[in-house]
Amino acid sequence: MKLITSEAVTVGHPDKMCDLIADNILDAFLKNDKDARVAIEVMATSKKVIVSGEVTSKIEVDIIKIVRDTIISIGYDNMDSCYDGNTIPIEIILNKQSPDISIGVNQKDIGAGDQGMVYGYATNETKEYMPITVVLANKLAKRLEEVRVKKIIPYLLPDGKTQVTYDFDNNKITSIVISAQHKDIDINKLRDDIKKYVIKTMPKKYLDNNTKYYINPTGRFLIGGPVGDTGLTGRKIIVDTYGGIAPHGGGAFSGKDYTKVDRTGA
Repeated sequence: MKLITSEAVTVGHPDKMCDLIADNILDAFLKNDKDARVAIEVMATSKKVIVSGEVTSKIEVDIIKIVRDTIISIGYDNMDSCYDGNTIPIEIILNKQSPDISIGVNQKDIGAGDQGMVYGYATNETKEYMPITVVLANKLAKRLEEVRVKKIIPYLLPDGKTQVTYDFDNNKITSIVISAQHKDIDINKLRDDIKKYVIKTMPKKYLDNNTKYYINPTGRFLIGGPVGDTGLTGRKIIVDTYGGIAPHGGGAFSGKDYTKVDRTGA
C-alpha cells in the first residue's frame, strides 16, 4: 500500500494570513512601481503584527492600512472572531534593498535578486497537473472557507486545516482530517455539518466504507489564528507547492518581487 498525505490551510490560518499580508503589500508597490524591489516578512502574534524586510521603491504605500484591511477581510474583525484587525498594534521595520544585491539586479538584462533551488513537477493524475493529494486537500480547504463566508455553517471562524491521505495502489482516500475553528457549539453538530457540507465535495469514486474521517479530533478549536499560534510568512512552503510529493528548495513565495528566483522559477 503506497500512502501519501498532503495538507492545506484556510486563509485564516496564522501563517497563511501573514503570507497574504506580505503579498498585498507587494501588490501595492508593484501596481504603481513595476521596478520596486520588495521582500516582505510578516509575523503575527496575539498582541502585535510586525512587518519587516527590504523595500526600494519610488512610491510610498500605506502599509498599516493594507495590514488592517487584509486581516479584516479574512474575518478577524472583532474579538468574537478571536482577533481584531481594527485594533491590533502594527510595527513596521523596513530597510532598503542591499546595494550589494542591487548591483546584480539593476542591469540592462535584469539579474536575480538571490540564488536558490527551484523544483518543478507535473503529473497526469489531475486536470490541474498537480498531485491528487494536493488537489483534494485544497478542494476541502476551499470548501471549508466557502461554507464559512457564505454562512452555510454560520458558527465557523477563519482558521482551518485539511489533510488527505491517498492510497495510490487502490486509488482511494484512506483518511480525511479537517480541523475548523468555531464558536462554542456542540462538537457532534459540527462534525455532522462538516460531513454534510464540506466532505461531500470529495469525488465519491475516491471514497469507500474504509475511509476514515477525523473532524476536529481534539474536540475543541475555539482559539485560533494568531492568538492560538504565532504566524510567519514562508512557513507553508510545502502547502504552497506540491504537498510533499516533490522536493523543495526551501524558498518561500510570498512578499517577493519577480527578481527573487524562488517565485519566478516556480
